[in-house]
Amino acid sequence: MKVTPIKTPVIHANEQSLLNILDRNLPALQEGSVLAITSKIVSLCEGSVAPEALGKDALMREHADMYIPASENKYGFGFMLIKGTIIANAGIDASNADGQLVLWPRDAQGTANTLRKHLRETYNLQNLGVIITDSTSRPMRLGATGIGLAFSGFVPVHSYATEPDLFGRTLQTDTADILDGLAAAAVLAMGEGAEQTPLALIEDVPFVQFKDSDPDEHDLKTLNITLEDDLFAPFINNDKWQKNTDG
Repeated sequence: MKVTPIKTPVIHANEQSLLNILDRNLPALQEGSVLAITSKIVSLCEGSVAPEALGKDALMREHADMYIPASENKYGFGFMLIKGTIIANAGIDASNADGQLVLWPRDAQGTANTLRKHLRETYNLQNLGVIITDSTSRPMRLGATGIGLAFSGFVPVHSYATEPDLFGRTLQTDTADILDGLAAAAVLAMGEGAEQTPLALIEDVPFVQFKDSDPDEHDLKTLNITLEDDLFAPFINNDKWQKNTDG
């Protein structure tokens, strides 16, 4: 897999369209590639911003489905369940925002579908993927990694269930998260600071199964599971931790 970050001019809210940014800054796209786009420039281009004076807390409560307030966290981060994703501050970000708060895109999935259609027509491609990315943190790990907020043009997961392992044992539930794996690689290449590279082109991805259509309902449902069915449900739903006193 090859990941190439793409530099753009500094992008301010409501100054230009996302399609214009892509048309001016992308190289010639090749068949079987995936374009990753940070959610921040999607939001800036569509004007999904708010004055810093409004404060993150009020905006988080407005946009989240469920939340743990920032007062419960020593770093001042609230955690939200929003659109099937648990993320700090409901994705609201003040970095590289020129004094504003950048919200999540209004319709990340619709944007991913529109961009893929435009790019396929522009470059006369059949197999092309698009990902809208963001960054998040994992429990017990320092630092942020990329996740996919939306995608188009490929199957987001690969199930190994019923396939044999190296020694012939039938796998039961193993599933590869293709979407978030690609997003993590792209965000790592794009950077988290002042790199000014909000785009990344991912090439040489033989493990990606491309689709000649936008994601259908089945594709979208495979990405998320309920809290009750989540592997980490005992951690998410249970605050009755017991300390090991045996050593």
